Amino acid sequence: MTDAHAIAGVPMRWVGPLRISGNVTTTETQVPLATYESPLWPSVGRGAKVSMLAEQGIVATLVDERMTRSVLVEATDAQTAYTAARTMEAHIDELREVVRGCSRFAQLIGIRHEINANLLFVRFEFSTGDASGHNMATLASDALLQHLLKTIPGISYGSISGNYCTDKKATAVNGILGRGKNVVTELLVPRDVVENVLHTTAAKIVELNIRKNMLGTLLAGGIRSANAHFANMLLGFYLATGQDAANIVEGSQGVVMAEDRDGDLYFACTLPNLIVGTVGNGKGLSFVETNLTRLGCRADRAPGENARRLAVIAAATVLCGELSLLAAQTNPGELMRAHVQLERDDKTVKVGA
Repeated sequence: MTDAHAIAGVPMRWVGPLRISGNVTTTETQVPLATYESPLWPSVGRGAKVSMLAEQGIVATLVDERMTRSVLVEATDAQTAYTAARTMEAHIDELREVVRGCSRFAQLIGIRHEINANLLFVRFEFSTGDASGHNMATLASDALLQHLLKTIPGISYGSISGNYCTDKKATAVNGILGRGKNVVTELLVPRDVVENVLHTTAAKIVELNIRKNMLGTLLAGGIRSANAHFANMLLGFYLATGQDAANIVEGSQGVVMAEDRDGDLYFACTLPNLIVGTVGNGKGLSFVETNLTRLGCRADRAPGENARRLAVIAAATVLCGELSLLAAQTNPGELMRAHVQLERDDKTVKVGA
């Protein structure tokens, strides 16, 4: 007999603190990571230590935020699909009223479309307050679709989701237009910290970033992505804070920039698809509530502000892990030595190679 209410336990530790500044918050906080990959904790911890040794810490800039859902309608022909798309754009205020009628927090902020033959893919973009917004966007899109089918001639139902959103898939459209929070994190690491904490040089990290993250990813056919392991930090952070873990698929799309500034290291991570929320599914578990409270994401703030705070903390965590790994990989054998030592020392977690 199976227990329908059983919980799969994943080892979790708090690492840090790390220092963050920027247009959302200025804070110093530890971060929770739930993972079976035990070397991730000290690795992110090393990046966090670096952030504490930089004057501004990690500067996190929230560039944009939107949750998307694309509906699919079938038109009698391409001309009818085109006319329907133009009609939607011309009546966006009317469509915004439809959304207001079905949600307290969802707001329609944009419409984009793609026409293929007689099929019309419509990508609705919403702001969703403190929720990540999957269900909110789907509910609003369902109401919009019903309204469109009643008011625009020549179109019929195709699907409530046409894969032009795009949810939990690595796509160019998400990398270009964004889905969730778009956050840029930057860190200027002094030369002595690069040498004494990261045990490398700015020049070596810059070279590795070009050859590995950029050229290696290009040769592998990566989609709008150039990073070493964004997904590792995102998964650990998502599991610890009650997020939909499958969103690391699009969330791990992102680009690393590194510059040697006279021996100091400028290091930046851009994450255009960071999907997080502080309310909604997954947030009712006691450990999630505890973690969100400890992160300062349960405060009495205007709708959306707690989720923005969570997003920049997540993005800063990604930078810490990315920087530490790249630094390790500039030195022959360091990565594997660390894995072997840490995995043997940790008696509570068994980690695969």
